[in-house]
Amino acid sequence: MISVIIPTYKEPEYLDLCLRSVFEGQVNENEIIVVVDGFLELNKSVLDKYPKVNILDLGTNRGLSVATNWGVYNATNDYILVVNDDNVFPKDWDIELQPHLKKGKVITPNEMEPQPSMFKQKHIKDLGKSPSEFDLYNFWEYEQSLSVLPPEESGSTLPFAMYKADYLAVGGWDIMYPSPHVVDWDFFLKCEYFGMEMIRIYKHFYHFCGAATRPTPEQSEESTRKEMLAHKFFATKWDGRAEHNPQNNSKLLSKFK
Repeated sequence: MISVIIPTYKEPEYLDLCLRSVFEGQVNENEIIVVVDGFLELNKSVLDKYPKVNILDLGTNRGLSVATNWGVYNATNDYILVVNDDNVFPKDWDIELQPHLKKGKVITPNEMEPQPSMFKQKHIKDLGKSPSEFDLYNFWEYEQSLSVLPPEESGSTLPFAMYKADYLAVGGWDIMYPSPHVVDWDFFLKCEYFGMEMIRIYKHFYHFCGAATRPTPEQSEESTRKEMLAHKFFATKWDGRAEHNPQNNSKLLSKFK
């Protein structure tokens, strides 16, 4: 079985679709953990629809890194899957993922997105830019019609799955970053530094391209400031020996070797 970690903030319509897809799409009875990073009352009506969800309430907004780490720490299964709350799970996601789960490996299911981005591996197909435009069964039918490419070693992104003890051994997500924009890259670099394999499999999760976490105009200036600070912290932490390259972060630690 797999423990699924879903940090969430204040976009209940995305969380609702995410939870519907994880439960309807699974074959086995997996552990589903939602970490509420503030705004419990806003998400309560959605969470009440899914009584099998293990809810972890942080009480206040502590940030994505704290939420993710707390979810993993409380997971009861050996393997974890970390997703965004604006991800949609494909049909049979758990039995498709299970054969790839091994100690020492970080598994990235590929994503399908409605518009092109900097990530060259992602599949582009506009099935909706918001939950109100999205048809779950249409997505499942389309996703299952795609040719299955062999797993490859390539840059890791969210969602990702791995052995829980491996996540804890590398220290999880670094809570010192003032913005979540580079904390995932930092984490994957740590995994590579400790010799883990970074594997992408072509079972596609739909992703609404960060719509659930996009800042309001009032927040955008502060968000940009924190993102710049995060990039500076990243450069200092890795002492210029690793680059932040979202297109392919595999083998970025070659300068260490």
